Amino acid sequence: MQLGMKTKSACLGLLMLLMTSGLLAAEIFPAGVKRVVFLGDSITYDGHYVTDIVAYQRWHQPQHEIEFINLGLPSENTCGLTEPGHAGGKFPRPDLHERLRRALAKTRPDLVIACYGMNDGIYLPFDAGRFAAFTNGMIGFHQAVEKSGAKIIHVTPPVFDEVKGGHPGYAKVLDIYSRWLLDQRTNGWQVVDLHFPMQQKLADERAKNPAFAFAKDGVHPNEAGHWLMAKEILKGLGATGLTGMESPVGMFQDAAKGNRILTLLNQKLSVMKDAWLTEIGHKRPMPAGLPMAEATRRAEELEKQIANLTN
Repeated sequence: MQLGMKTKSACLGLLMLLMTSGLLAAEIFPAGVKRVVFLGDSITYDGHYVTDIVAYQRWHQPQHEIEFINLGLPSENTCGLTEPGHAGGKFPRPDLHERLRRALAKTRPDLVIACYGMNDGIYLPFDAGRFAAFTNGMIGFHQAVEKSGAKIIHVTPPVFDEVKGGHPGYAKVLDIYSRWLLDQRTNGWQVVDLHFPMQQKLADERAKNPAFAFAKDGVHPNEAGHWLMAKEILKGLGATGLTGMESPVGMFQDAAKGNRILTLLNQKLSVMKDAWLTEIGHKRPMPAGLPMAEATRRAEELEKQIANLTN
């Protein structure tokens, strides 16, 4: 009897240790998910929110090995439209649908996490025709992913800050686009709301400090903005323990080591991101990534450095 009590006490102590260390955090990806692909525009290409999500999964559920691929492409949208003079007239906005089937065929994801909308209104006032192009593009996107055998999680776009970005009325356009995405939950879509929580956070912070901003240009969030994005997506996936955590470093007991791990993880994701974009192909002018074999070797070297830090 006494041994049983000691064993029970030891098990309880271990359980408490695991809970406080975060190792029993919610399983945010189902067991069958082995490859996750992120699709989006320049905000996804920047990649910090992707890195934060990957870090959470790796260090809170280390027993579940997942390959994460960032396929964000700057300037891209799902509607197929472009504004006059985009990029100084050098090239039109890339259309996701031009590369989508190649991307799905080559990466063969189990799950796609998609964050579009910021570029879909092409920074003009609301127009019913442009809105129809967006909704049709999103429906076609959703159906193509499901047809490939993967599941898809949509994320509403980040907030557009007219104070910093101009384009009067565009924030309301993204409100409309975000509400439409959220309405698709009634059609069985899985949609995580990032837009309205980020909008509220911006308003709250600006009420305290009028100079506050997530994005200097109104579009591209800084690292604090990316962390807010990651937190909202993680919470939407069922993650716990994020309340009050002001930066991704809070996921680690050693802040200096955490910063180094995040840097190396971001580098690993970035080198593979550029390699995959080149492998799949697209129409946006940008530097080519490394050949896949060379990128994979570089990613393996970075992984060894990450493993040394985590061990």
